[in-house]
Amino acid sequence: MDNKTFVMNSPKGTHPTTSLGIQSDTMFHETAKGLAGKDLCSIADLSVTEMAALMELAHAVKAQPEDFRNALDAKQMVLIFEKDSLRTRLTFETAMNTLGGNALFVDQTSSPLGERESIPDVARNLERWMSIIVLRTYSHETITEMAANSKVPVINALSDLEHPCQAIADFMTLEERFGSLEGLKFTYVGDGNNVCHSLMLTAALLGVHCTIATPKSFEPKLSVVHKAIELAEHTGGSLTLTHDPLKAATDADAIYTDVCTSMGQEHEAARRAPIFKPFQVNEALMSSAQDSAVFMHCLPAHRGAEVTDAVLDGPQSVVFDQAENRMHAQKAITLMLLGGAKRISGSRNRNSLHSRSKR
Repeated sequence: MDNKTFVMNSPKGTHPTTSLGIQSDTMFHETAKGLAGKDLCSIADLSVTEMAALMELAHAVKAQPEDFRNALDAKQMVLIFEKDSLRTRLTFETAMNTLGGNALFVDQTSSPLGERESIPDVARNLERWMSIIVLRTYSHETITEMAANSKVPVINALSDLEHPCQAIADFMTLEERFGSLEGLKFTYVGDGNNVCHSLMLTAALLGVHCTIATPKSFEPKLSVVHKAIELAEHTGGSLTLTHDPLKAATDADAIYTDVCTSMGQEHEAARRAPIFKPFQVNEALMSSAQDSAVFMHCLPAHRGAEVTDAVLDGPQSVVFDQAENRMHAQKAITLMLLGGAKRISGSRNRNSLHSRSKR
């Protein structure tokens, strides 16, 4: 891709071909009914309407948690993690417990799923005891194989391809700050990794103008790029790929980064460090964004590597809002997949949270 910038679905003159919001109680209930019993392996599993319903529900459970206190009474969640976790584990456990259900944790960090017992056999056991399965794995195929063999919903809590729960929480956070996200300029700087993939797809479903700036040879997967373009064609969003972080950050409403070396890639850390150094989010890079711009990171952060302390701890940072919203977003996802979703009066227009001038 040399140093050129590639723009797909130019933001100029584009308009959504489908509604990006929930227009009625009937629409919400029909959407929720359609999601009940399904899996969330990828953001691409969701339609524009399903994403809108999830976002609305996430805001509702945060604003009025008491209305959902016993929504999943006696439901059982199992969390099976091949990777270490702070936010993902605790937010899922807290979410399930405060919805009236129970969460059980299985530490699979010493051996991958499928090693001791086949994944289909594991799935056929779990579906007899559990209401929902949450997986945090290395291989995305582990998640899709579990979903294919389980009669209960499966949630991707991180794989080498995607991190859908993180992305939903992140754009929930942006809605809290900006209101309607249609036309928002969102920039991701760093590795074209699993988090990047889910952010691209979520941005596309929400009509966001998304720019991805990566070093050469670290671009997001082409299959995910193509899917994001396909989704954005229906929402008026756009996708721009570049190798120029400064150009990507200019006039952005949000700048997001992630670690340069993900879990499982530790052996590449020394090689990657100098490659990603020009992509560090620092005060100079943030100064090229809008004055009202926010800084985002999925955490944990490597301070002094992909981001400086001044930015991470600065007034534009919303990283801990993102972390908090993991719990609310995952409540919404779990409620939807287990048939416990409902529409709450007063929480219907998520776009009224804040107003933002259109660009």
